[in-house]
Amino acid sequence: MRKRLGVLLATLFYYSGLVKLSRWLMRDSQRRVIILNYHRASGGDLRRQLLYLRRHYRIMPMEEALAELYTPAEKQERRYDRRTPLVLTFDDGYRDFYTHAFKLACQLQIPITVFLIPGYVESGRCFWWEEGKQLVADTRVDQVTLDGYTYHLSQANERSALSQAIDRRLRAAPSVKERETFLTCVYSMLAIPADQVVDTAKAAMSRSLTWDEIRTMQQSGWVTFGAHSMNHPILAALADPAELHYEIKACRTLLEQQLGCAVRTFAYPVGKPEDFGEEAVKVVQEAGYVCAVTTVYGYATMQSDPFRIERLLTDVSRHWLVLAAEISGIWSFFSPLWKRVIGV
Repeated sequence: MRKRLGVLLATLFYYSGLVKLSRWLMRDSQRRVIILNYHRASGGDLRRQLLYLRRHYRIMPMEEALAELYTPAEKQERRYDRRTPLVLTFDDGYRDFYTHAFKLACQLQIPITVFLIPGYVESGRCFWWEEGKQLVADTRVDQVTLDGYTYHLSQANERSALSQAIDRRLRAAPSVKERETFLTCVYSMLAIPADQVVDTAKAAMSRSLTWDEIRTMQQSGWVTFGAHSMNHPILAALADPAELHYEIKACRTLLEQQLGCAVRTFAYPVGKPEDFGEEAVKVVQEAGYVCAVTTVYGYATMQSDPFRIERLLTDVSRHWLVLAAEISGIWSFFSPLWKRVIGV
């Protein structure tokens, strides 16, 4: 119901001309770059979203857009395309980017940046944040005790609570080794063999791209790659400074070896300030990256810290009219009113 109301409101904004007006006001106000933050590429109508974005925004490669943003106006060449610059980014490197987004990028000639996690490219394993829910769904045991609480898995709400408890423990892990040790314990606790391979299309899409797929996309010229840490830990939770340096620096080194080109952009795992911390920002700069993106909501402006750049979180499942309203700014303008009136 709420989703339908959201689409209805977005339709009203679009066909009343409010979205167009908001785009126009944005274009003629403070210089900015819209950086969209996707994760999955399947499960919605990505083609329709990209067609809208290509028509109304100047879609640019990330480094090129940011170089233009931070160049003083007096040093820039005269531009005849005055549409607001927009950058498309996909975090994590899910395999469904290759199966669902790559062809569209080539057909529509749209540049996209994908932030990769080399540890998962190498291992081919399911991403850790996908594992809790998947393991609970696959178990055949009736009950499990974790952290002093017994979960009765015949009940849907108990299964959901257990997967959330597993996820919290994984996020709080002070090292990648401890995270993986806990996961091994979860496999045992749920009576699932550690080497079990779930051979389903859904499980396959929850894994990383392969190096061959990555190189194929790189050769197209439409997909570029950035770093997303070596193993996607919560950087601020890491207890050993040496591991923090490794996650950020070794990631760049391995990607450059595999891709044969410089990797200069970084995306913080999870991406909120409390998740990466001040020390990670320093290490990113030391590692030679030229910029880093967060998941802090906002537009990138000339005042944005190049190593704490804002993005707009979005999703391929959104209706294109909702996406249009959100990135134009009109949605956030009316959002407090709608939340009070109808909870949308």
